[in-house]
Amino acid sequence: MQIMIPRSLRKTISKCLIGYPAVAILGARQSGKTTLARTFSDTYFDLELEQEKLRLDLQWDKVLQLKKPIILDEAQHFPEIFPRLRNAIDAERKSFGRFLILGSVSPGLMKEVSDFLTGRIALTELSPFSLPEMPAGSQDDLWLMGGFPDGGILKPSQFPQWQNNYLELLAGRDLPAWGLSASPAAIRRLFKMLAAAHGTVWNASMIGKSLGLSYHTVNSYLDHVDQAYLVRRLYPYSGNIKKRLIKSPKIYWRDTGLLHALLNVSNLEELMLQPWVGLSWEGWVIEQICTSLRNRGEDFEPYFFRTSDGYELDLLLKYRAKLWAIEMKLSSSPHRGDLDRLNKVADLVGADKRILISKSKEHIESKDVMMTDLRGFLESRTLFQ
Repeated sequence: MQIMIPRSLRKTISKCLIGYPAVAILGARQSGKTTLARTFSDTYFDLELEQEKLRLDLQWDKVLQLKKPIILDEAQHFPEIFPRLRNAIDAERKSFGRFLILGSVSPGLMKEVSDFLTGRIALTELSPFSLPEMPAGSQDDLWLMGGFPDGGILKPSQFPQWQNNYLELLAGRDLPAWGLSASPAAIRRLFKMLAAAHGTVWNASMIGKSLGLSYHTVNSYLDHVDQAYLVRRLYPYSGNIKKRLIKSPKIYWRDTGLLHALLNVSNLEELMLQPWVGLSWEGWVIEQICTSLRNRGEDFEPYFFRTSDGYELDLLLKYRAKLWAIEMKLSSSPHRGDLDRLNKVADLVGADKRILISKSKEHIESKDVMMTDLRGFLESRTLFQ
């Protein structure tokens, strides 16, 4: 079965299927996990459905004889399958690529994985469509509408209605089913507060006060939203820095189409007029970088850096034994001062590489800083050599 737009993660999954008995594809609801998995096999079971659980139970011995991977979708809804998976794998430890396990909520699946499949499974994560998967000239549309296959950049006429419906279903059905003990109305308010906090340092006490909840409860709610692959917590970098540092994480919506729907923005003209537009773009660039690295199977650690006296970097990557200092400027014409500020903070943290990402391909010459637009950076040999 072919899909219209090839997914970058496919090569990484293919490599994992060669070396592991099972591969997990994790990611948000509707990010394309099922469509991608079915390019590897047509043996598919949706384990959210009781009749599919029964069908798998009755056909278990038969499906184990198949040569293509067995796709188990939303496997966290059928925990009884994991002891069977372990026994089947241990009975034929040299047989690889037998199971593709899909999940939309990390803790529900990962508990069973850690209990039964440690050492037997490779973990991958699928995000909505990213910039390298899109044609040239699509950057602004992808930023505005996000990358969900059923309602983002591929279906602009459905933005932002699809995103609002998606969030409504998460608040009313999925997140409560996954253990978030709050009413749908409270979850919707939480979404709005998280959208307002996008790109800022997390303040659980302030959010809790606004929602009439304790900061402990708000942090618990944030855990659930994070584990459903909706937001990213970007933690601060400490290193061996003698200055006083910010210690709380920053919060970013991982798909900016959802962010913009929550903040009532429906077109690019409206977006550019918002006082928070720079934070939106910053979070989008961070997510594109992390997604591109993850799709290629790279190991990396992302951070931000900020001191109490004003030194900051949007993104610090620990990657390939080096420290990458990356700044984003929502501008078509960065200034020399932008380079000087980047170099000053990069020197403070001891960064090996310095990158300034803007919206333009025309740049000031600099021997210390790589200046580029986002697509140029994601496709450069500098990043993936």
